[in-house]
Amino acid sequence: MSSGRVSRHARTRMIAAVATVCALSAAPPAPQAVAADTSPYSETYRPQFHFTPEKNWMNDPNGLVYYKGEYHLFYQYNPNGDSWGDMSWGHAVSRDLVHWKELPLALSHDDKEMVFSGSAVVDRNNTTGFGTKKNPPMVAIYTSLDKGTGIQAQSLAFSTDRGRTWTKYQGNPVLDIGSKEFRDPKVQWYEPTKSWLMTVSLSTEHKVRFYSSKNLKDWEQLSEFGPAGATGGVWECPDLFPLAVDGDKKKIKWVLVVNINPGGIAGGSAAQYFIGDFDGTKFTAEDKGTYTPPTGTVMQDFEDTGFGAWTATGTAFGDGPAAGAVAGQGTVGGFDGKGLANSFHGGDAATGVLTSPEFTVGSRFLNFKVGGGRHPHESGTLLEQGDPPAGTVLADFEGGGYGDWTTTGDAFGSAPATGTLPNQQEVSGFLGGGLVNSYLNGDSTTGTLTSPEFTIDKDHVNFLVGGGNHPSGTADPTAVELLVDGRVVRSATGKDAEALNWASWDVKDLAGKKAQIRIVDDNTGGWGHLNVDHIMLSDTKAQPVSQETSVNLIVDGQVVRSATGSNSETLDWASFDMRPYAGKKARIQIVDRNIAGWGHILADRFTAADAPAKSVVQRADWADYGKDYYAAVSWEDAPGGKRYMVGWMNNWDYSGAIPTSPWRGAQSAPREMALRTINGRVRLTSRPVDSLESLREKRPATASGVTVRSTTQPLIGPAAKGKALDIEATFSLKDAERFGLKVRTGAGGEETVIGYDATTQELYVDRTRSGAVDFNSTFPGVQTAPLKAKNGKVKLRILVDWSSVEVFGGSGEAVITDQIFPDPASQGVQLFAENGSVKLDRARVWHLDSAHD
Repeated sequence: MSSGRVSRHARTRMIAAVATVCALSAAPPAPQAVAADTSPYSETYRPQFHFTPEKNWMNDPNGLVYYKGEYHLFYQYNPNGDSWGDMSWGHAVSRDLVHWKELPLALSHDDKEMVFSGSAVVDRNNTTGFGTKKNPPMVAIYTSLDKGTGIQAQSLAFSTDRGRTWTKYQGNPVLDIGSKEFRDPKVQWYEPTKSWLMTVSLSTEHKVRFYSSKNLKDWEQLSEFGPAGATGGVWECPDLFPLAVDGDKKKIKWVLVVNINPGGIAGGSAAQYFIGDFDGTKFTAEDKGTYTPPTGTVMQDFEDTGFGAWTATGTAFGDGPAAGAVAGQGTVGGFDGKGLANSFHGGDAATGVLTSPEFTVGSRFLNFKVGGGRHPHESGTLLEQGDPPAGTVLADFEGGGYGDWTTTGDAFGSAPATGTLPNQQEVSGFLGGGLVNSYLNGDSTTGTLTSPEFTIDKDHVNFLVGGGNHPSGTADPTAVELLVDGRVVRSATGKDAEALNWASWDVKDLAGKKAQIRIVDDNTGGWGHLNVDHIMLSDTKAQPVSQETSVNLIVDGQVVRSATGSNSETLDWASFDMRPYAGKKARIQIVDRNIAGWGHILADRFTAADAPAKSVVQRADWADYGKDYYAAVSWEDAPGGKRYMVGWMNNWDYSGAIPTSPWRGAQSAPREMALRTINGRVRLTSRPVDSLESLREKRPATASGVTVRSTTQPLIGPAAKGKALDIEATFSLKDAERFGLKVRTGAGGEETVIGYDATTQELYVDRTRSGAVDFNSTFPGVQTAPLKAKNGKVKLRILVDWSSVEVFGGSGEAVITDQIFPDPASQGVQLFAENGSVKLDRARVWHLDSAHD
């Protein structure tokens, strides 16, 4: 098995007292949004009908409960800044789930603990003794993180004034199993046993555990569920609730929601669910049967002794297919037959490329199995390390000292490092014999290293950087900064990897200015260090070198499709959509350019087929198929037995880099959940809460009976334009391959495409041109959700806000939630069809008023 496996729990990543090593990859934040005017809640990207705190960082919704006419929304909150840290419970209340009032901080971190996610109940029978039966207490059950030990245990706090003030229980914690990965209790009253039921996550074990209590203080273990479904990341924020199937109260099923990060359906964070039965002790998920992939023509199955017409470079793939695991590797599974491509020959340090012969694309899809490291291909990278661009070297750290650079603190020592420091993973990618490495005495040291002043006389500043991903502008950065007149005008950070790679700043607009380089390590938590080398001025931008482990499709010399592993030695199905390249010449490349942990790739069974194969992740059930719906949990005690759910509208892949200020983080629109039989299978469905319609302006803009063929045109005209919209549309299928609506369209080709692919029977959202997308490489892209037309028709409900789209397809079984950051002037709505025609039966577009008073 590869070395360098690390904890990926996002919320513990910045805690100095916990020896956690991060694995989140994010780029430096984009420039902060400029406020549209000085009034509150009017900043460029400020949501108008989604809850956001007035300022600072917010993530998971917590403590969702209804009491005395109020829906309570607690949430993970940093009272001291707009990056993750000092986790506490913020608090807001609403009477309709649309108009929210932010209240003072509810549960605060202190010197000993951080207050992680959890739930809240109304203890109507006063089982805790915290109140009276006449005035029952509201009780919060939360995960307490011990700052000294990193132990996560379950604790209580209570309120007797409708959640306005809180007291932590003196007997905390009430449930402690000595684990650092035991969190996010969801508690409810279970009437059949007249006891409290806790659903809580054993995160890295991919398990949910159930406990019972009569008084919320003394807990007895009942059972466990898992691993099951998608297990590519940690399991967090579970929820368990009953729902009637198709409204039949005699047919009750239980839904277990398990949020996962990373490894979600669209990459990064997502909300998975299971449907089954709960007998008061144990949850049993329905058996979904075995999976058979589509049939097709096998192009390469690696069953021969050699690679045949495929060519290998480097040493990573050996002389031919592997029969499974190779020397030093853990057990490899999930491949077909007796052979596969395996780049672990020589361990993770070996690199190489395995390339197919050229072929003509004649099938709709290329299906294959992939495993190994999670190191995606990034556009603009080079497969081979070349010489640095010509230019002026400001510092190469080869002289045995820092020369006229000045240091503060103790992170950088008195001289450059010569490579890897004690207890550090292997450092690579630097030039020569020296580099800046702030891991001196581990992550706990901090400091700065600042260059003398120089004049910017070339177009680019190029340098090599590695180490921790803590951008400038966050609480505790590890960053390289360009200072002009004492101000930070450019910055870059690492990617939570010891391998250095090229970064480049375009500084044409700063020509002639005096500047300094400052290397900052203010972070004492996991990955709290930085590696830097070869800082130079050049008229040529330095191209980063590939550090991918991926399977790529090459057309016209360009990578047009790519897939990577999930840090697993078990292979799983993946698929490339080949339709755009029909008739073109193509090659398959299996690339291993990574020499660090999980620096290898596994591949097998390349098959040309007419339908896409589905991975375990794709075959799992998801409450939302978008990039930005995580930590989804539901309200207890909602009126009328309704089940409302909300999720954090963000993704740990880039949550700290989104270009918002002075707040960071939003909650999704609350949704009413239901179980419906769709195409013969019971599915969890969702739709926006009815009260959202109270924001609609009275008369919608409408269109009906419009047929569009292979073109894009305005949907209705100026009446449909806007930044906050509620759209309902029904299409009748004709022969178009793809069709739908484009929203937030504008100058420069900005658009967010909301479409339906008739061939794959998928709803999709394409945000590659949605506005600001360059703050993280995983942000632009296309998200898809399976959706079958019903009676030849596709129904969509689309919520557009200033920085998001939420798309509900069919009966709400296919939902995609994505953040977008368009120019405020991009307000168009367009209708489109590709490669054929479609009929828009009817569309209604309502402008939505702001929910802010």
